[in-house]
Amino acid sequence: MTNTQPSIQAALGQELKHELALTRRLLERVPSDKFEWQPHPKSMKVGTLASHMANLVGFLEMSLQGAETDVLTVKFPDSPTTTDEVLRRFDVNGENIHKALEQVDDATFHDSWSLRRGEQVLFTMPRAAVARMLVLNHLIHHRGQLSVYLRLLDIPVPAIYGGSADEAPQR
Repeated sequence: MTNTQPSIQAALGQELKHELALTRRLLERVPSDKFEWQPHPKSMKVGTLASHMANLVGFLEMSLQGAETDVLTVKFPDSPTTTDEVLRRFDVNGENIHKALEQVDDATFHDSWSLRRGEQVLFTMPRAAVARMLVLNHLIHHRGQLSVYLRLLDIPVPAIYGGSADEAPQR
């Protein structure tokens, strides 16, 4: 009997493609002139949140490049200051992760990856958990936040997993 199950990276790639498309629809609606707006003093500014979302996917790519990453040695790009810059960064990170996924096999996702800050290990987890928890779940969490921000700014919220008050579900 042959195994007809998709590989982990194929299944992950398909899920990422879907989730990134949904996320991009939200990011497209963030107006550059509202980047400094925040709904509460304890909340992130909308531009900071959008930038964070654009960068999140990069952590999966980082995890596929070696057994650990030291954030003190990573040159993180400057924060975007416009919606177009956020979208460019998001698109590049999305393309890069799909290319990185093509270069690995299922065993890679069972191996652990550590995020360090110098000598301090921030965490260690299997790459499959990096994909699910650090990237996808984290991105979906922030997508929920950004949806609320858009509503509070009276910007139409796109349909995500069904319709919104502003838009019918995508078919």
